Amino acid sequence: MEVEKLPLAGALMLTPHAFIDERGFFKETYSLERYRAYGITESFVQDNVSLSHRDVLRGLHGDLRMAKLVSVVRGSVFDVIVDARTMSRSCGQWWGATLTAADGRQIYVPPGFLHGFLALEDETIFAYKQSAAYDPATEIAIAWNDSELGIAWPLEDRRPILSRRDAANPTLASLHRA
Repeated sequence: MEVEKLPLAGALMLTPHAFIDERGFFKETYSLERYRAYGITESFVQDNVSLSHRDVLRGLHGDLRMAKLVSVVRGSVFDVIVDARTMSRSCGQWWGATLTAADGRQIYVPPGFLHGFLALEDETIFAYKQSAAYDPATEIAIAWNDSELGIAWPLEDRRPILSRRDAANPTLASLHRA
């Protein structure tokens, strides 16, 4: 497995190796021992899968207690993480990359980060592991288009398809003032 440290402290890009032959491929997407060797020590307690159409934008969501391990099963996304940890030197900074089912890359999202993605294809299937059970009382969320963050979503002139809740999310600055 290839592991790359991302510019936001604690976040990682992981690329599991695929074993490919005439039948297709086999890939180990998670191994407790292997991932712990790379510093991912959380125990994952919940797995989630979403299906999204092109231009669906989900996020930006997070939980101060929860780490995530995210990947694309089918299709492609522009994936974004934002450091929301007030004591971090990279607080308020974002990083993004295109993830595809074909490249098999994963992003480790540490606790205290916000996460979101834009589906780049119809019928995109996105999977993620969580280190804590979902609890709406501890979830935090910010606006996908927070002008202070300036995330460069690859939308060209299109508008994203948002949930009502995501369309009403506050800015990161207002979240930190609360």
